[in-house]
Amino acid sequence: MTTERDRALDALRAIAILGVVLGHWLVTALVVDDGGSIRVASPLRAVPWLAPASWLFQTLALFFFVGGLVAARSSIDHYGRWLRARLDRLFRPVVALLAVWTALVTAAAIWHAVAAPPAGAQDAFSVWLSMLTSHTVLKLVASPLWFLLVFAALTAATPLVRRLHPAWPLTVVAAVDLIRFGLAKFDSASPGLNALARFGLAKLDSAHPGLNALAHLDLDHFGPDRLGLDHFELDGAAWVDWVGWVNLAAGWLVPFCLGAAWTRGRFRSRTSAWLMLILGAAATVVLTRWFGYPVSMVGVPGQGVSNLNPPTLAAVTFGIAQCGAALLLMPVLRRVMQRPKPWLTVAIVNLSAMTIFLWHQTSLIAVTLLAPPVQPGLHTTPQDASWLVARLLWLPVFAVTLVICWLLFHRFERRPGLPSSPLSLSRLSLSTAPPATPRGPGRSLDSGSSDTNASACSIAVGDGPHTTTPSTNARSATSLSTGSPC
Repeated sequence: MTTERDRALDALRAIAILGVVLGHWLVTALVVDDGGSIRVASPLRAVPWLAPASWLFQTLALFFFVGGLVAARSSIDHYGRWLRARLDRLFRPVVALLAVWTALVTAAAIWHAVAAPPAGAQDAFSVWLSMLTSHTVLKLVASPLWFLLVFAALTAATPLVRRLHPAWPLTVVAAVDLIRFGLAKFDSASPGLNALARFGLAKLDSAHPGLNALAHLDLDHFGPDRLGLDHFELDGAAWVDWVGWVNLAAGWLVPFCLGAAWTRGRFRSRTSAWLMLILGAAATVVLTRWFGYPVSMVGVPGQGVSNLNPPTLAAVTFGIAQCGAALLLMPVLRRVMQRPKPWLTVAIVNLSAMTIFLWHQTSLIAVTLLAPPVQPGLHTTPQDASWLVARLLWLPVFAVTLVICWLLFHRFERRPGLPSSPLSLSRLSLSTAPPATPRGPGRSLDSGSSDTNASACSIAVGDGPHTTTPSTNARSATSLSTGSPC
């Protein structure tokens, strides 16, 4: 049986990867203060009307949607081997990142202990080295890893969640947010949340002590200026912050389950996709406009609540809308991916997915710390839209630096026995794995039979054996695993 692939899914993954990278490069500013300290700033805080633009670049839901689709479709004959293979391809490139930064931190520690001048007389190199190994920079370097850990956990749970309806984790997200934001006293500036109180959540009958306990949650700090909710207490225990982290799994489980449901024949009609897009977008607008959720879909330094840390109901409804849009785009992407040049570009991005994802923040840091001070759009504090215009001029520099990182570290994405060049890999795939062809002009978004789709996305994930192919090259082309996040 000849293996074919649904190239639209590879295109969606490439869009998601490039969206994350471009979003981080546009809204992350490393500002160097006069004293040599470094901090993260964002133009979204200084220019809040730019916040809706973050909706274009927050593409994480696409990762989990495609990842859930691929994981649910894969054949799990031996769970241990299947999981080891997927996690190996996922985390092998992480070793290179951690090794490089561990070496830098170790070298900096040795320098400060042995060769650095006395305190108060530090030279420029010592200051630069302190900035390079500061908590701010190291946190930025490690920021992609949280995603990989969540994705790995959901992948490991695939046998348990592959048939789970997305409504279940969505309900958990809504319940957690209700606990965090809506179960007692509400700031008068939050009319949507006040509406919940007016429906009886603040005054409960004394015959229900458990519900009365919820009614006495200390929500005095809730409001547009202080949505951090740092000091909720119930019977003297600070717990609400911890409850919110349930959504780190439940929130991303929603698109993961949507992808898994798609493999079972659910949500394949254009009507379903349009409903996901329209209802998800409408819910997001309502939550951000009237219920006090942040408009920005990415974290903003100094903002009390982030829609991503942990995921809020607004982030999840936005992700549902994103999945609907992706389903509507799939027929178009399939047609575009039949052309050699677009497919070659998408294949190269997928074959380098983990390198791009893990090293794009390092590229930003390297340019910021190696460029001469003080460069507009790079070292300066974002204060107006002009900063963003200046930042656009730095994007090609970030890209060139990322290419250098790719040249050095993309080999860690390769499985033994495969060519080391993504260009040769993508050409091999181009010549031996034709795209799946839809079965007819009907309204279904399906691309073909389950056998046809079974090998989709194996470029970046390596789902294991799905079907057999008559040639060695074809077998290689359908297992070009590079450990992509999806």
